[in-house]
Formats: sequence, structure tokens, C-alpha cells
Amino acid sequence: QVQLVESGGGLVQPGGSLRLSCAASGSIFGIYAMGWYRQAPGKQRELVAGITSGGSTNYADSVKGRFTISRDNAKNTVYLHMNSLKPEDTAVYYCNADLQAGWATVPTEYWGQGTQVTVSS
Repeated sequence: QVQLVESGGGLVQPGGSLRLSCAASGSIFGIYAMGWYRQAPGKQRELVAGITSGGSTNYADSVKGRFTISRDNAKNTVYLHMNSLKPEDTAVYYCNADLQAGWATVPTEYWGQGTQVTVSS
């Protein structure tokens, strides 16, 4: 069984910082693209940042210059460093990975369970 487990969410004041982590575990043949999505109450889930296996990154316009995505391939882990947080960043953040399980012949999309980030004074 393959799992993505997120950590690092919480309550932070505006202007503060948080780091989210997402570790993939289980029987994994390979991990390709990874990313972070978020969903605020009453809104659709949206892409926040993505990173390829080669390290190329892309960001939503709303977080450019404030958030940084990175990954440690040896640890099967992706990170989201969030700086200058704003109240509008409040959402449940979900980890996403395009990975091939050990028993699979093709990659499949996996999701984490989500972690709450609340930006409020």
C-alpha cells in the first residue's frame, strides 16, 4: 500500500511562515511529478505549486515569490515553504504525487489526507 502523509500545518499570524512536508511510503517503484494543492471553504481545489522529478517548478500566481516547493528524492518527500502568509492562504493543503507503485505497470495519482493551514491574527 502506498500512502502520502502530510505534516506541518497549523495556525499562524499574517506575515508568518510555515513549512509543510509530505512523505510517500510503501512499495514505490518511482515518483514523478509532485505538488501541493489547496481548498478553501466554498472554493474549488487549486494547484499551489508543482515540481517535476528533475526539479522544475511551477507556482500559482497568488503564491509566487512567497512559497517555495522542493523535494528530497532520497526521502520520497516534498516540501512547501510558505512565507509572508496572508489570511487568503487559509485552506486545507493536499499533497499530490504521480507515482508508480512497486506492483503497478503505470504511474497513478495519489493524494494525501490534507493538512489545515489557518492564517489569522
